Amino acid sequence: MRINLVKKALAEGKVQYGTNFGQFRSQDVLKILAQAGFHWAFIDTEHGGFGIETIQDLCRISASVNFAPIVRVADLQYSLVARALDVGAQGIIFPRVEDVALLEKAVSWCRFPPVGSRGFGLGAFHFDHEPATMPQMIQHVNDNTLVVLQIETKRAFEMRDELLSVPGIDAVMIGPADLSISFGVPGEFQHPLIVGAMEAIRDTCVSKGIAPGTQTRTLQLARFWKERGMQFLGCSSDTGMLFEKAKEIVTSLDGM
Repeated sequence: MRINLVKKALAEGKVQYGTNFGQFRSQDVLKILAQAGFHWAFIDTEHGGFGIETIQDLCRISASVNFAPIVRVADLQYSLVARALDVGAQGIIFPRVEDVALLEKAVSWCRFPPVGSRGFGLGAFHFDHEPATMPQMIQHVNDNTLVVLQIETKRAFEMRDELLSVPGIDAVMIGPADLSISFGVPGEFQHPLIVGAMEAIRDTCVSKGIAPGTQTRTLQLARFWKERGMQFLGCSSDTGMLFEKAKEIVTSLDGM
């Protein structure tokens, strides 16, 4: 059975690199990201336009190249979480969380009883037709599903101790865009208020044995936060990488 290498590495204190995947429907892009050395991508169904069939295709190809597909659901709803996992997501990202009770429910949807409340819908194809009993399937999936909480508002920042005390959270991915807006400094990602808040979230994560992380828009910001202990580290996006490299090439040719 396939191990969630990102979850394993985070538990060992290792940095895992990822990116936002929200626009391109091509499975080849995920294969390219894996070949380039990325460990994970979050398939964005909060802001992206992917349907469930596309999510399934992206998850299936990711698994075949030892790349972790993690789905950011649009909302904390059981059907969105369960269907994403049933079609092959190795983890779920919960956005815009400000409610401890709802977070507890959402975390439970990611795992089967007795530790959760996810309904059983696994089949042999989930395990590449390896022989496995139902108890073996349940144990393996419970052990290998990554649960990620986003903190992206001032209220969530202020509630971080309560939110991060919910059992079953493996990692945090701070959303600096919404966080900066919520703090009244939109887009100022290195404003002292934002840096201070993100460092405080990181420290709370570490104190509770949760891998701290963030999504970043630039390589400079990714390096900045890697140096400051972020482990679940996202940088750029599918469209951003293409645009930046394309612009670099044209600018270089124009300067000849």
